[in-house]
Amino acid sequence: MPARTDFPGVLELLTHAVESVGGAERPGQVKMADAVGHAIRTGEHLAVQAGTGTGKSLAYLVPAIRHAVEKDTTVVVSTATIALQRQLVDRDLPRVAKALKKPLGRTPTFAILKGRRNYLCLHRLDTGPADEPDDAQLFDPFAVSRLGKEITRLHEWSSDTETGDRDELVPGVSDQAWRQVSVTAKECLGAARCPIGTDCFAERARAEAGKADVVVTNHALLAIDALQGYQVLPEHDLVVIDEAHDLVDRVTSVATGELTTAMVAAAARRCGRLMDAAVADRLLEASDGLALILDDLPAGRMDTLPQPLKGAIPAVRDAAKECLTTLGSDRKEDVEEATARKLARSLLEEVHDTAVRLLDAYTDDQAHQRDVVWLTGDRYSANPRPPALKVAPLGVAGLLRERVFNLHTTVLTSATLTLGGTFDTMARQWGLPPSGARVEKSPGTATDKQAPADEETGPKWTGLDVGSPFDHRRNGILYVAKHLPAPGRDGLAESTMDELAELVEAAGGRTLGLFSSMRAAKQASEAMRERLEHPILCQGEDATPLLVRKFTDDPRTCLFGTLTLWQGVDVPGPSLQLVVVDRLPFPRPDDPVSSARQRAVEARGGNGFLTVAATHAALLLAQGTGRLHRSVTDRGVVAVLDSRLATARYGGFLRASLAPFWPTTDPQVARAALKRLDAAAPA
Repeated sequence: MPARTDFPGVLELLTHAVESVGGAERPGQVKMADAVGHAIRTGEHLAVQAGTGTGKSLAYLVPAIRHAVEKDTTVVVSTATIALQRQLVDRDLPRVAKALKKPLGRTPTFAILKGRRNYLCLHRLDTGPADEPDDAQLFDPFAVSRLGKEITRLHEWSSDTETGDRDELVPGVSDQAWRQVSVTAKECLGAARCPIGTDCFAERARAEAGKADVVVTNHALLAIDALQGYQVLPEHDLVVIDEAHDLVDRVTSVATGELTTAMVAAAARRCGRLMDAAVADRLLEASDGLALILDDLPAGRMDTLPQPLKGAIPAVRDAAKECLTTLGSDRKEDVEEATARKLARSLLEEVHDTAVRLLDAYTDDQAHQRDVVWLTGDRYSANPRPPALKVAPLGVAGLLRERVFNLHTTVLTSATLTLGGTFDTMARQWGLPPSGARVEKSPGTATDKQAPADEETGPKWTGLDVGSPFDHRRNGILYVAKHLPAPGRDGLAESTMDELAELVEAAGGRTLGLFSSMRAAKQASEAMRERLEHPILCQGEDATPLLVRKFTDDPRTCLFGTLTLWQGVDVPGPSLQLVVVDRLPFPRPDDPVSSARQRAVEARGGNGFLTVAATHAALLLAQGTGRLHRSVTDRGVVAVLDSRLATARYGGFLRASLAPFWPTTDPQVARAALKRLDAAAPA
């Protein structure tokens, strides 16, 4: 059958799709869809800031699906959160596919693809060797009993599930239990050698993805596809990265290595059954030596490798290398032995490679240092954690440029991409050169200047801010409590508590409190419960979705919490008319990755605070304040109780990163507006 040459245009298809799902076209949506279509035709990358309510999913799905069907290829859509994945797969894609069936001549297909560890491994479930429990569980009969019950449940579930997808198991199980029934890509025998390969859930998901027009995945798998030496995602020439503001953090997380004594000991036990015990014992001895040293070291960033570790880490490296050499090939006829060798080899390689990376992380040239090393763990807290050595990249721009932008046409989109009024900040983190950008502007948006010239060359891209359907200046006030003292380290000041109580009382409840720490959230919750009659919910007192539901259902209720609420709450309507931010969300001074990145920028002659700390704060602040407007009828006040937003030199950069609310520093203006909104809200 000859290929069609009369495909409808992107905007014609968009109109058809919007009408079919019962919606209305929005100017920003039309402009974004047209820009995505242009990027697909030219191969020029595109970054689109599209405010909540723009309809950005439809704006990129329609041109992406058109391209996939016309060229008989696959398009990858990557998200940061499970919630957006589910929205795309369960709601948006089925509706768009149905709407475009007639004009495209067939029903577009789609699939969801996750990392192999997310799927039940039937071979591991039936015959694979179980991992030994960690040290804490060896002495906790209740933990062992719970683990056994969870694995029994997984056996029962394996007969019912059609996908083997962990996210479909409700209620879920612990990570320890799931590890007993799943494998990583390195641990997998492969479909050809596995006795249950024909029924493999992960292979089935990959096969479905390979045939689909659109594959929905997550930033972690996108990073794994870029990092590994083997292909994880289907062949594709276009990738759409939604929630692109989270891309760098998610890729950094995937690229972070970890070395613990439990890992080393487990690797020794795995290979002890497969080789001369004396060889495996040397790795076990290295694990014991590492444990003694880590127990005596303080947690935190390691700018230089402590002298005791200069002997302990090479000992682990060399013992793991000897085990790998002795282990030999896992290409044995016996399936059980081949499985055991595969599992042992995978963990041994992780131990060896992480040890090598830890030793290679140190260089005299701080400006060009690639990795940062730190020690985590606290054996003496209420929830003790054993020590862990971690190593993370100081930047992922080179990786993204080489393995994503140089290989695929890429569309990056989010409600928050312009920081300080420009795309430049995010572009540098992604590995896109400022000199490569043409920045376009929609009326009423902050971005209207071309990025500054730079000698760096790289992929061509365009930045486009399509604005928002919300009238922020008319419907929202940004109140900065300029009169308050700058936040200190000893918790919330009494004057800040007074300000918070007056604002919540004026709003009649209806408050989402976003705090920089759980300590501050709990302190504010306790204080407000003593001062006010409105119900105060605090994150951690129940499952977060249940707390959000209670908050949504009762307009008089307030919800206080930390990071997940800054980015994960979607409550339109009169239940949320006041968003309070206790302090500017700079990273903690002792955060190892951000502090090391800041130091590296300064070593290159740049402004480390603005490049790293202020950028982090701007992104979170924009996300947090964006909780106020979730529909075109929402009205309210964003109250920032940190005077530095009005007084500090960097305050202008942070304010330029926010939606264009009507600004004030007068507390009476803010309280009067809240009282009017409360009086006008439905009872």
